[in-house]
Amino acid sequence: MVRHQASGRSGLGFALAFTTMLLWAVLPLTLQVVLEQLDPVTITAFRFLAAALFLFPALRLRGALPRLRGLGRRGGFLLLLAIASLALNYVAFLLGLDATGAAFAQVMIQVAPLLLALGGIFVFGERFATLQWVGMLVLVLGILTFFSDQWSAPSKPEARILAGTLWMLIASVTWAVYGLAQKQLLTRLSSQGAMLCIYSGCGFLLAFGSTPGALLALEALPAAMLIFTAANTLLAYGAFSAALEHWEASRVSAVLALTPLGTLAFAVLAARLWPRVFETEVISSTALLGATAVVVGSLVVALGGANGRTVAEEVG
Repeated sequence: MVRHQASGRSGLGFALAFTTMLLWAVLPLTLQVVLEQLDPVTITAFRFLAAALFLFPALRLRGALPRLRGLGRRGGFLLLLAIASLALNYVAFLLGLDATGAAFAQVMIQVAPLLLALGGIFVFGERFATLQWVGMLVLVLGILTFFSDQWSAPSKPEARILAGTLWMLIASVTWAVYGLAQKQLLTRLSSQGAMLCIYSGCGFLLAFGSTPGALLALEALPAAMLIFTAANTLLAYGAFSAALEHWEASRVSAVLALTPLGTLAFAVLAARLWPRVFETEVISSTALLGATAVVVGSLVVALGGANGRTVAEEVG
């Protein structure tokens, strides 16, 4: 009976983690469609405000609204840092995505969990097993291989590749900063309470630079995609949190490591099914090898540790 329950929890954990992976894998493709008619700041402001408007009544009904009075100066600083860094992360990711493409963006953004893991080592004193350092090396080599192939690809101008790479590096650094700040916030706020504060703060901050009038001029397909991206934010992180409740964090991270390959597969499939909407992304065998190395490296980092969860696995 106990073994059956454990098997059931593992199956549910895998299903939730796989759902999260699929949602994150398809997200860059839908964002590309929206970027044709909306600027990155407006898109991001809409996503954050929509998420906050959904979370607020849900937490209020449960009596779980966050109490900010007990944060103190340090907690307030950490909250502001998390808001600023995550807002910049979202916008920078979209700018990089617009300059390059879904596959490139999804592979290069894997620098983010790499930097977060390193931050956990230097800020929180976490330790990596030898096998995890090997996995990190494989991940870095994979990213470099993928980048060098895309840099020399005739279908993509070098200027756009360079711009996209710089934006992705900014997105990665700011996501790592956000993750480190959020980890410390979770000692003062619940996970959902912290996310409500962060979503609200990011939406409010970006609203000043957005163009709300452009939302009314959206065509049907980009409007539907925009709504999906907002729902994706809630569904993906909800599934991620639930997966951690039913399955080991290292196994959840291992499934999520497949996200770049998922995006590559969705990009090819979408271009074949809807060629007028999605452009065909040319992925050479070298680029595919690099992307596979990124996934393998991420898997080794996730599964190679002997001790519990790392900071990269605790950030949702």
